[in-house]
Amino acid sequence: MNEAGSNPALQTTTRAAGAPKEVSIAQIFLEFLIIGSTSFGGVVPYLRGNLVNKRHWIDDKEFVEMLSISQSLPGLNATNMAVLVGEKLRGVMGSIAGILGMCLPGALLMFAVGIFYHNHGDHVWVTAALKGVAAAAVGLILSTVVGLSKKSLSSNFDFVFLALTVIAVNRLHLGVPRSLIAVGILAIFFHYPRKEQKASATS
Repeated sequence: MNEAGSNPALQTTTRAAGAPKEVSIAQIFLEFLIIGSTSFGGVVPYLRGNLVNKRHWIDDKEFVEMLSISQSLPGLNATNMAVLVGEKLRGVMGSIAGILGMCLPGALLMFAVGIFYHNHGDHVWVTAALKGVAAAAVGLILSTVVGLSKKSLSSNFDFVFLALTVIAVNRLHLGVPRSLIAVGILAIFFHYPRKEQKASATS
């Protein structure tokens, strides 16, 4: 019998250092249902606020990694994130609960909004409101980017990768997957441990 299995204190320490406490399927579904129902103007700030700051199911490093994967794959970032987070917490059933919770409120709301927009979309008040919401959405995303950058940009050279990505997407009009793959390859060569670093780590 191993020592961790016979010592409750060691079990508690191991659990605290690894994954979060057991999260139920219902909790995953309810949390993504709330995010899907309240994420007006952009889902990324709400995902970080609920999953990282509120629930502590993942940390900022994991959030950035999952967001990078979500942006590199086809589909919506929100649904991709729901699949990744749900799988991390409770496997396949967690992914299913996450994606159902994320998509259900949006589908119902968009059906109702689609009918309303079809009948009243050209009204001056509706147009003005949509412009205001669009500006607020940019502000929400910007605030999240600033918060994540403080914890994700570990060296000054990381700002070069950031600039290269912006130039590739906005100026060279390259696709997001191509840009992320290219910058990712450059980052691997830059951050890959050098022989000197390996030697100092082992000594």
